[in-house]
Amino acid sequence: MGSRASTLLREEEIEEIKKETGFSHSQITRLYSRFTSLDKGENGTLSREDFQRIPELAINPLGDRIINAFFPEGEDQVNFRGFMRTLAHFRPIEDNEKNKNAAATEPLNSRTNKLLFAFRLYDLDRDDKISRDELLQVLRMMVGVNISDEQLGSIADRTIQEADTNGDNSISFNEFIKASLNSSTDTSALSKIQITGCRLHPCGGKTLLKIQAQREKLHEILQ
Repeated sequence: MGSRASTLLREEEIEEIKKETGFSHSQITRLYSRFTSLDKGENGTLSREDFQRIPELAINPLGDRIINAFFPEGEDQVNFRGFMRTLAHFRPIEDNEKNKNAAATEPLNSRTNKLLFAFRLYDLDRDDKISRDELLQVLRMMVGVNISDEQLGSIADRTIQEADTNGDNSISFNEFIKASLNSSTDTSALSKIQITGCRLHPCGGKTLLKIQAQREKLHEILQ
């Protein structure tokens, strides 16, 4: 498998992916080996079914949402370049300090891009806002039957109320960013919904929709 990865991935491609994603040469070659092992059709792309063979995603309550994030709208296959661009969102923000380049575009693993990735996990219909129904659907995926519909509805209502600043009963990406930044300074008074552990922590006071997709280590799972 390693020889297949090294012979099919050209050095110039590796350098381009390094610049675009921030992954190291060795990480890219390892992930390419993993990519080819998942590519059962050996056609240079992965389908949703290929991703579903990854045990950690198969048992993750948000596995389908994470898998969908790899596929542009209307597409049912992803190539290695697209695969790596999505994985780059899961790299730690701290890694950007090691590869600072003033002329470079914003890294895929910047705080804003991580939040955008998390936002899209909730934006089920891709209309650039999170409705109460979408929030409820994702909450149900995360907690299953551990919390009643009435409790989930209350959490969704409070979350919308806190984050919605323009009164349209939904959460835009800008509102999502502000809510995430505000909540990080007052976590003791908030409920935290964490993708990382898929756990719900009810606390007194306000409700925090704090998405921590940046702490996922999906690229480590795949290696």
